[in-house]
Amino acid sequence: MRTIGWVLVLGGLVSGLCAAVAQPSAPTDTTRMSAPTTAEAAPERLDRRGGVLRRTPLFYVAEEATVLHNRPSLNAPVTRLSLRTPVRRLSCEGGWCRVRTDTGTTGYVADTALSNVWIRVSKAERRVYVYRGAELAHTFEADMAYNSFSDKRRNGSEDRPDHWRTPEGTFYVVHKNPQSQFHKALVLNYPKVEDARRGLDAGLISRSQYEAIKQAQEEHRMPPMGTDLGGWIEIHGDGTGDATAWTQGCVAIRNAAMDVIWEQVPVGTPVLVE
Repeated sequence: MRTIGWVLVLGGLVSGLCAAVAQPSAPTDTTRMSAPTTAEAAPERLDRRGGVLRRTPLFYVAEEATVLHNRPSLNAPVTRLSLRTPVRRLSCEGGWCRVRTDTGTTGYVADTALSNVWIRVSKAERRVYVYRGAELAHTFEADMAYNSFSDKRRNGSEDRPDHWRTPEGTFYVVHKNPQSQFHKALVLNYPKVEDARRGLDAGLISRSQYEAIKQAQEEHRMPPMGTDLGGWIEIHGDGTGDATAWTQGCVAIRNAAMDVIWEQVPVGTPVLVE
């Protein structure tokens, strides 16, 4: 058992999640493993209410903002939850889930508004792991960038092939492209604010470009992709399945693998690249 720490970034809110996941000895394209039973297994948290310590599965709002209701009815709105808001799912019945937000507000949302899917990309292992909570659902061999060892710092080119790198850290799927030149593509929200701040300090981008990236992140939109920080980092199809290094920063898996996860991965899905 190996414990992996990752963070779910939502604007200025950082919610720490600790995932204890079993590592497969010989991954295949559809490896499925049972969830760990330890109290630390994510995305679950221990919640003390009325002196009782209990486990509540952690989900997040996917696809788009949703309305929190005080009862399972479309006519009982309480507040609006933005994309990627983390919530604890307490129970589900009849198409509605009772949830609690990190601020302690309890209410109901449509069960279709929630997801607990997340992705881990291992550059060293050249594999893509898809999880549902703490359960490993799929493992895929992946092709990586030309420079598959280093973190991304700026845009690569024919003159700078060393900068064809995959950025490391926590991201999320900001857009799904069903008509990608590489079959289908899950677009990640690179560059993020921390990339923009580094780029601004290094003179790679202007103040206005920094502000545009910052605003896009706050509004959960695709950031500007044409700066010297690079962009259009994707998990896409047309991979060889041989764990080679040929992309300009993306992660490529076989088309059949892409078809498997396409319906399972909504916009807002967290992606850990390490």
